[in-house]
Amino acid sequence: MFMPLKDNTPLNIIRFQYVTLFIIILNVAIFILTGPLAGEQALAVVEAGYGVVPTELLDITRIPNPAFNPVAEPLTLITYMFFHGGWLHLVGNMAFLWVFADNIEDAFGPMLFGLFYLACGVIAALAHVMFNAESHAPLVGASGAVSGVMAAYLLLYPKARVWILLFMQIPMPVPAWVALGGWIALQAASLFMQQMPGDAVAFGAHIGGFAAGLALTALLRMQTFVRDRV
Repeated sequence: MFMPLKDNTPLNIIRFQYVTLFIIILNVAIFILTGPLAGEQALAVVEAGYGVVPTELLDITRIPNPAFNPVAEPLTLITYMFFHGGWLHLVGNMAFLWVFADNIEDAFGPMLFGLFYLACGVIAALAHVMFNAESHAPLVGASGAVSGVMAAYLLLYPKARVWILLFMQIPMPVPAWVALGGWIALQAASLFMQQMPGDAVAFGAHIGGFAAGLALTALLRMQTFVRDRV
């Protein structure tokens, strides 16, 4: 639909978004080590081992095979968000993270932002499992966690101006509520029009992460963790 380019919301508390940058570097490093350098076959094995496989996560009686399951299934709710299936997948997620996460890190503070990011990712994966309980395909990628960040941005900075690349061709400035509201509406529509469970795009994870981001941001705002920062 679109790629974010930049926004006009300055940092007020922190000097630089170090946690956001660390997450991006970690994602890129893991992709390089498990993707281009390892080969497609090795990447598939890695995705199966570190990604969230709904049928495996729900089958608590299954005996794990260490050769294909390097971490316990519950831990894949964390590990999956640091692995990506291709360059476009990685670049898209990191672009959204870079544009929107700096202000959320500024609003929450670095430590709370890191916990918020992980929590949104975990809830996004659980939402994906709920919508795809019979899927054997591994879920990988940061989009669920990034969706939570986008939701927080929408709630805290709805009137911010965001430059986007519409249809990946047309640069234009739009209010954040238009860009992000349109994005989540498209995800919801796509989920309900989805024909096959386990589609390559995890719309359920996007919606779950976004809902988590809205709920957690509203809760943190009520508890004044955010109020003095925005």
